[in-house]
Amino acid sequence: MILIDGNELADEIKEKLRIEVSELKQNGIHPKLTVILVGDDFASKKYVNNKKMACEYVGIEQGMIELGVNATEEELIMVIRKLNSDESVHGILIQLPLPKHIDVYKIINIINPNKDVDGFHPENVGKLSIGCEGVIPCTPNGIMKLLEKYDIDVRGKNCVVIGKSDIVGKPISMLLLRESATVTVCHIETRDISNITKQADVLIVATGNPGLITADMIKPGVVIIDVGINRNEYDEVCGDVDFEGCKNKASYITPVPGGVGPMTIAMLMENCVKAARGLENKGEKKYV
Repeated sequence: MILIDGNELADEIKEKLRIEVSELKQNGIHPKLTVILVGDDFASKKYVNNKKMACEYVGIEQGMIELGVNATEEELIMVIRKLNSDESVHGILIQLPLPKHIDVYKIINIINPNKDVDGFHPENVGKLSIGCEGVIPCTPNGIMKLLEKYDIDVRGKNCVVIGKSDIVGKPISMLLLRESATVTVCHIETRDISNITKQADVLIVATGNPGLITADMIKPGVVIIDVGINRNEYDEVCGDVDFEGCKNKASYITPVPGGVGPMTIAMLMENCVKAARGLENKGEKKYV
C-alpha cells in the first residue's frame, strides 16, 4: 500500500505559485481573493482561516467581507456586484454553506465567471462538461493532480464515484471521462453499492458518511481517494472510508486528514492566480 500524500504535493504547488505571484507583482499585477462569509458558522470560519494562511504564503492579498446571519439575499447580491466591477479583485469566493433563506444557486449565478475561483458558475460547469478551458472546481482538480503525481492512469479503468454533489461527485466524473475512464456514479438511491464498488479500479468517495466504505466492499489493489471529512464517535477527524480496514487491501489510499484536503486549498490558490493572469484579456463580457 502506498499512502497518497496531499500535503507534499500541495506544498510543491504553493511554492511554484509563490514564485509566479512574485513575478506577477513585478509586472504590476497583484492577485487578490475576496472571501464573503455570511453568518458565524464555526467550521466555515476555520476553513476561511486556512485559506487566509495559504494566501499569505503564496502572496495573494485576501479581502474579507463578513455579513450577519440575517443578511438578506439582496444585500449579498449588492456586495458581489461591487466585487465584480472592482478590477483589483481577481477572485470571489462565497464560503458555503449559506443561511437557508438565501438561494445559493441564485448567488453563484451573480458572480463573474472569470472571478469564480470555486468553478461553480453555470458557465464554468458548462465548459467543464464539454471539455473547454475554464475554472475547474478545486477538490476534483486536486484529485486529478494527485492521480497524476502518483502515475495512476485512469484510461480504460473502472472508476466508481460515490456521491453526486455539484461540488465533487459530478465534476470529478466529468474530469475522469476526459481521461477516458469508465465512470460509474453511485448515490443514496443506488442499489447494492457494494456490488459496484467491488468492481472499482479507482474508488472516489465523497458522501460525508464516516466509515461508509469497508474492506469487504473493495477488491485487492484498488486505488482509494477519500474526500470525506467527518468526526467519529471519539471526536477524531476521519473520512468516508474505514482507513484501517481498507489500507492493506488497497494499492494506493489517501489519508484523512492529509490527503485531498490540502489539495483543495492549493487548487483554490491556483485558480486565483489564473484569474489574475486572465484579467489582462480584453473584450471580456461584463457581469454586473
